[in-house]
Amino acid sequence: MGSWALLWPPLLFTGLLVRPPGTTAQAQYCSVNKDIFEVEENTNVTEPLVDIHVPEGQEVTLGPLSTPFAFRIQGNQLFLNVTPDYEENSLLEAQLLCQSGGTLVTQLRVFVSVLDVNDNAPEFPFKTKEIRVEEDTEVNSTVIPETQLQAEDRDKVDILFYTLQEMTAGASDYFSLVSVNRPALRLDRPLDFYERPNMTFWLLVRDTPGENVEPSHTATATLVLHVVPADLRPPWFLPCTFSDGYVCIQAQYHGAVPTGHILPSPLVLRPGPIYAEDGDRGINQPIIYSIFRGNVNGTFIIHPDSGNLTVARSVPSPMTFLLLVKGQQADLARYSVTQVTVEAVAAAGSPPRFPQSLYRGTVVRGAGAGVVVKDAAAPSQPLRIQAQDPEFSDLNSAITYRITNHSHFRMEGEVVLTTTTLAQAGAFYAEVEANNTVTSGTATTVIEIQVSEQEPPSTGGGPSEDKRFSVVDMAALGGVLGALLLLALLGLAVLVHKHYGPRLKCCSGKAPEPQPQGFDNQAFLPDHKANWAPVPSPTHDPKPVEAPMPAEPAPPGPASPGGAPEPPAAARAGGSPTAVRSILTKERRPEGGYKAVWFGEDIGAEADVVVLNAPTLDMDGTSDSGSGDEGAGRAGGPYDAPGGDDSYI
Repeated sequence: MGSWALLWPPLLFTGLLVRPPGTTAQAQYCSVNKDIFEVEENTNVTEPLVDIHVPEGQEVTLGPLSTPFAFRIQGNQLFLNVTPDYEENSLLEAQLLCQSGGTLVTQLRVFVSVLDVNDNAPEFPFKTKEIRVEEDTEVNSTVIPETQLQAEDRDKVDILFYTLQEMTAGASDYFSLVSVNRPALRLDRPLDFYERPNMTFWLLVRDTPGENVEPSHTATATLVLHVVPADLRPPWFLPCTFSDGYVCIQAQYHGAVPTGHILPSPLVLRPGPIYAEDGDRGINQPIIYSIFRGNVNGTFIIHPDSGNLTVARSVPSPMTFLLLVKGQQADLARYSVTQVTVEAVAAAGSPPRFPQSLYRGTVVRGAGAGVVVKDAAAPSQPLRIQAQDPEFSDLNSAITYRITNHSHFRMEGEVVLTTTTLAQAGAFYAEVEANNTVTSGTATTVIEIQVSEQEPPSTGGGPSEDKRFSVVDMAALGGVLGALLLLALLGLAVLVHKHYGPRLKCCSGKAPEPQPQGFDNQAFLPDHKANWAPVPSPTHDPKPVEAPMPAEPAPPGPASPGGAPEPPAAARAGGSPTAVRSILTKERRPEGGYKAVWFGEDIGAEADVVVLNAPTLDMDGTSDSGSGDEGAGRAGGPYDAPGGDDSYI
């Protein structure tokens, strides 16, 4: 019995295996030959991932735990339904459910691992970042931490590489990155607000170690650094000299005052007034001035805001003051000290001096009281009278002025004003006295004031407001006058030809030869005014003519009211018009009329003197003196038939 009992299980198992069909237990399940797959992102997989073994009578579906929309089942094959993206989902899962008659028989799980690919460019969280950096920031300190400059890359496994490129020349000498993979910004050397107040960089990032690696992506951003000035420098007294651009050798001041006097205005110092400014000009703190040493007996006072140094009390005897003046910032953070040397010198009492002995001014006639006299050399500027003390320029402001000898003008400071309406044109001379109210010295000068009819033209360069006509108006007027003058000359030529042309033609068979200008009758000008300028004597006359001769020829025309001389009767009757010429002198006879000298070409240097419009008594006397052999050989000459109103000598 015992041995049978031991043989029962194997026999039972053998009995089960050899059961006829239909009597065996249904233990068939769904299965796959692989349940884990790897696929690179961005890969479009069209082939089935795996075949699913589904027993007869069962069906397979995707379960609710499957990645949505990632898979599909066609027939008994599992397909990838999407193009995988590592940045969206790095692991896809398919849940396979095998059912028979609504009863779950088998459950399977298939996984797809998405492999990352470098397909995204890194991105900075900013386009431009502006940072304010204090000028006194310590070297090797971090100006911008790494977390503020890091770029983001959706490709999780990528390592980013950073580069800093300067856009401002020399900026890379001051800043750098901590490392190529750590974009923290570090200060490498001390900042200087005045040398480089602003610096700009390009910040570049790459997702590969070099440009030759593919694929490779980059991104850039801009860094702008503004250096904020720090209070590093004390006030500087100006003018100062920079030895190296950082250390200023500041000015010391010198001045002088006369003993026994209190100056009415601040001292004039060399090389200029006391003035300091904040050495940190970017901060530019106001400066407060004070004297903290050397002010013996409180002789001087300094204005705390302007730095003007004035004399509070007179100095009785010559001495030298060495004043230490402090210029302190208004925030009391820093200060500087300079020395002011003031010498008290005995005033020699020399009078002030005018640089000019004569000043010239101008004013328009009819100007009322209170009108400023203008400078004749620069009519747009007022005339200024200024005297100077030869020893103390500080005393120039203590000089007063007054006019001593003329009631039409007065001084107002250094300017001359009228005191009444100037009705007459002409020149006025006024004496100006300068008085130094400190030393009591005086000096005088003279002003020549020209009262003119109209405002003199301005020499200041700008257009004058008093111009009545423009350049175009004057050009048009000149053109009209020129045309009128041309018409007048043409009309005059026509009149001459009409009245004298036949006479000239009948008296001579040939055109008259031109005669020397000195022989023409030039007694009257076209406007009938006598011209008394002398005319040179004829070259063929050995003896000078007694009376001076006019210089300009007069055009022929009607007799002037003054009684122009007529040629002798013989010449008028039939002689050549060139035979006899007359010259009317400016000499007038007491009995009335003017003297004229007549010349004949054929008588050489001999001349006849005629008195025009003279009484009959003179005609008789001159007729006797004019008779003789000289007139016998000249037919029709002036000696043959003197006119009733002419006397010949």
